[in-house]
Amino acid sequence: MTKAEDWQQTLEDLDSRRRQARAMGGPERLDKQHGLGKLDARTRVERLLDPGTFRELGTIVGGEVAADAIVTGWGRINGVPVMVGAEDFTTLAGTIAPGSNSKRYRIAELALRDKIPLVMLLEGAGFRPTGTHYGRSPTDLLAQTRCSGRVPTVAAVLGSSAGHGALVAPICDFTVMSRQGAIFTAGPPVVKESTGEDISKEALGGPDVALTSGVIHNVADDDAAALDTIRRYLSYFPPSAWSYPPPLPASEATPGQRSTPELLDIVSRDNRRIYDMRSVLDVVFDSPDWLEVQPHFGGRSSAPSPTSGAIRSRSSPTSRRYWPGPSTPTLPTRPHTSSRWPTPSTCRSFSWPTTRACCRAAGLNVPAYCAAGHGCSPRRPRPPR
Repeated sequence: MTKAEDWQQTLEDLDSRRRQARAMGGPERLDKQHGLGKLDARTRVERLLDPGTFRELGTIVGGEVAADAIVTGWGRINGVPVMVGAEDFTTLAGTIAPGSNSKRYRIAELALRDKIPLVMLLEGAGFRPTGTHYGRSPTDLLAQTRCSGRVPTVAAVLGSSAGHGALVAPICDFTVMSRQGAIFTAGPPVVKESTGEDISKEALGGPDVALTSGVIHNVADDDAAALDTIRRYLSYFPPSAWSYPPPLPASEATPGQRSTPELLDIVSRDNRRIYDMRSVLDVVFDSPDWLEVQPHFGGRSSAPSPTSGAIRSRSSPTSRRYWPGPSTPTLPTRPHTSSRWPTPSTCRSFSWPTTRACCRAAGLNVPAYCAAGHGCSPRRPRPPR
């Protein structure tokens, strides 16, 4: 027997394990998932990433449990490398055990090390009791919080997300939920057992509840729309706080200075009269191609409704959070007049009450925050009060 033949049984065993992992929960559970109008975990990953770019990490982790109920790896979105994790609800309801916890920790660790975005696709029932202790400490949640402000972190809630997995959404920079999604620390059965109250998952943590509370930023009609929203959101950002966004082609550039007489028709001279903030943004920004974040949040007397989002500027995508700076970037409240920040004349355009926005000056990407009564002055930013 040759040395190659000695390896044959091992290679066949590895192939068998990979096939089992890629089969996920089996045909019956996959059909049930698809019958509900939802994509399975692997299809979600392929739909999110650029075609043919996905490379899986930890395929055979979990032993008899396919991929330990989470698909993890890396790929590209709009040509930019990203780390991605997708809970597999068809395998033990997407629950989290030591193996899957290690995979979640690892992709967050790699995202920060390689300075690339982290995307989590959530649909799981939380912790899975196994009788063993986690081998990793700290857990994946702490690893993900370390990414905040350094690399973009995004989550999509594409079904019921409870317990440990549900805690991922609030610590991400941007979270989108499908109409079939729901998020809660404990689901309806636990609520009924604890309080005796019968409540549906929609009433407990569905889109209407989560949008009002601010846990979820945006809502999408289905899985495909949610994944498209993630792709669009990330298109406005550099890969990390240490990177500049790539410049747009010169053919798409617009002049840095231009008049905006349209504002006179939108904003009334009487400061007691209201006006449409979105119309103002469409005029002030170089292009109306901007993504609104949390459009359904606030709007009550106790919670004013700011208009916030990301825009595509004259030469490149721009964000309000990510900018080339120290290892832990912070958002200034008053831009100064160095080459990195807007000039006072530029920022006077942003005279709206409590409005986050992004503006462009001196050929660079700059975040700006101009609050009511403060304006923008040629002084260095003060810490937020």
